[in-house]
Amino acid sequence: MKKIFIASDHAGFELKNALKDFLLGQDNDIEDCGPEVFDQGDDYPDYIVPCAQKVAQNKDSFGIVIGLSGQGEAIAANRVLGVRAALYYGGPKEVLTLSRQHNNTNMLSLGAKFVTAEEAKDAVLLWLSTDFLGDERHIRRIGKIDGSVYN
Repeated sequence: MKKIFIASDHAGFELKNALKDFLLGQDNDIEDCGPEVFDQGDDYPDYIVPCAQKVAQNKDSFGIVIGLSGQGEAIAANRVLGVRAALYYGGPKEVLTLSRQHNNTNMLSLGAKFVTAEEAKDAVLLWLSTDFLGDERHIRRIGKIDGSVYN
């Protein structure tokens, strides 16, 4: 059973709920970080940053965040130390596996405008089922990112 935190903004609200139901059906432990109701005027950092903080505080957990393009959500999540968020909005699925194998990503940001619910489900399953390779070079590179603050 995987611990998964999930959040969105208004543009990703419908896809978030579809993914949450899907992942619950896969016997995962899901925590919805919001929003609870659709609000066209919400601001994605209000939901994405707390979700990312929970991922950073819960070793071996995962996070999924969803917005219109997923770009802002990935940026917001990656501002939290210990989070490594990858962005997916369609295209080659190899970017999903490489993000886990090489970068040990613990968050996935999805662009709801660019993927269908079925494509998102497939992407999430592939991402969650891919393991970090643990090669020394990847560990070294992640350590440089996690241990540094770039200004």
